[in-house]
Amino acid sequence: MKLRRAIAGDAPACAAIVARWIDATDWMPDGPSEAELEALMRDGFPRREAWVAESDGAIAGYLSMRAEEDHIVGLYADRPGHGTGRALIDRVKADRDRLQLNSHAPNAAAHRFYEREGFRITATDLPGEDGVPEIRMEWSR
Repeated sequence: MKLRRAIAGDAPACAAIVARWIDATDWMPDGPSEAELEALMRDGFPRREAWVAESDGAIAGYLSMRAEEDHIVGLYADRPGHGTGRALIDRVKADRDRLQLNSHAPNAAAHRFYEREGFRITATDLPGEDGVPEIRMEWSR
């Protein structure tokens, strides 16, 4: 697996990963369309710290963050459980002493992953922009 900084041209593949996740997640309300996600990513990747993981020449996942706040805003893997998320988290941990993120409250699988990576829940019942409650999780070295 190869990790590199995300560029605007990675937006279509990353948007497709998120759109598939939204479609496959029964508790997730309809979100932005794949085209809207792509536009957001195309604009955001050059302005934010964002990383992609490539496997066999294809994008396997991405991580995007507000670096000035050490806050991860998106982490999605095309095939969860294959090391993509861990590789991306390890990459951003390497340059920091702390990280934080919000996660959808119903997303128990993500919470288990983050806890394995050393994150701890620090806040619950936060309002989510998409109407789904969130929790905050933090990691420190």
